[in-house]
Parts: sequence; C-alpha cells; structure tokens
Amino acid sequence: MQKMLLGKKIGMSRYFLEDGTNIPVTIVKAGPCVVTQVKSEETDGYNAVQVGFEDVKPSRSTMPIIGHDAKSNTAPKRFHREVRVDDVDDVELGTSIDASIFEAGQFVDVVGISKGKGFQGGMKRHNFKGLEASHGVKRAHRRVGSINGHATNLGTGPKPKKGKRMPGHMGNKQITCRSLPVVDVPEGRNLLLVKGAIPGPNNGMVLIRESKRLNRKKRKQAASS
Repeated sequence: MQKMLLGKKIGMSRYFLEDGTNIPVTIVKAGPCVVTQVKSEETDGYNAVQVGFEDVKPSRSTMPIIGHDAKSNTAPKRFHREVRVDDVDDVELGTSIDASIFEAGQFVDVVGISKGKGFQGGMKRHNFKGLEASHGVKRAHRRVGSINGHATNLGTGPKPKKGKRMPGHMGNKQITCRSLPVVDVPEGRNLLLVKGAIPGPNNGMVLIRESKRLNRKKRKQAASS
C-alpha cells in the first residue's frame, strides 16, 4: 500500500541542523488516521483505501457519516479521502495510521487547496506589467490591454481565443507540491516537518503521500538516505 496520510497545516518555522544550517520548514499535524473503507476489484471494480482524519462530535456530523465510520469502530471523522492502490490484501478496516510511516530524508507529495483570492485583475492574477503610468494613459493603468477580440486566425472568428489570460477568480484550487523532503519526524507527536512551503492556509487540510516522481538528483539522495 502506498504511504499516505491526512493532516492539518500548522504553520511555518525553521529547523537548524547540527552545523547551523537554517532550513525553512512547514509543520504538519499528520494523523492519526483511520482506515474507514477498503475497496477491491471484486466488489467495486478497483482497489482503493479511504482514510478519515480528525474526530468530530456526532451533533456536528451527519447520520450517513456516523453510520459509515461506525463500521470501522471509530468516531465520525471531519475529513475523508480515498486513494487508489495496487493491492489491498494487507489493509484492514479500522487500522490506525500515524506519522511514523514516514522518516527523515524521505520525499513526499503534499496536496492541498490554495488560498482563495476572489476576483482579481490581470496584474495580480497573471503578473502582467500593466499600462504606462502617464504619457496619455487615463484610468487604465492596471488594465490588461488588448485581448485580440477581432482575431480571425485559426478559424476562431471575432472573439478572444480560448485560454486567454484575463481577470477572473484566483486561488481556491487543488495544488500539488511534489518531491518535498521530510526534514524531521518528532517521535510520538504525530508531526511532520517538511522543507519549504505547502499550499493552503494554516489549519487547512492537506494530503501527504509518498512521492510518485523524482528527478535524478533526488533519486540519488533517496537511495543514499
């Protein structure tokens, strides 16, 4: 089974190595999670494992969730996520998973929902330069400029092309930060210290899983650790 956990982003800090090296890290409260459902090819058509994280009062949950989590002899959970796996023979319903499945030096992927910024203009959303501050420009300093609305090439007709970068909703999207090294796993505290920043606000839910892709340099580091 692929190593994976649900967690909560606590915030950022820094970690000092013995030689004084300062490493920026994000502290994640990872688990404990409970296996709330096991899907197999015989019953569901594919292999997958669903885990739940963070207990919630029954009065704050719903009857379907309460009954679903009761099958695994656990309290109702606030978050549930399903991850496909190759084999489910060694996975049992109700199994508890904590941060000890990861170790320092391992590379992980962190999946989270980015901070929502609402409706934003082209300068903030796409890092456009904007128009001139003077020299004849009036009340249009932060506009995106021409959107090529009368282009007729590629047979699109008199309209902007699909994918044109324009003002619109920014953020609140699923972001995956790949191949982040685990700096430390404090024993017995269910915490992960991951190098660098991860998506989402503090107290936001994230999914931590074993990295699927590593470049050549990181493959050598993983093999030597």
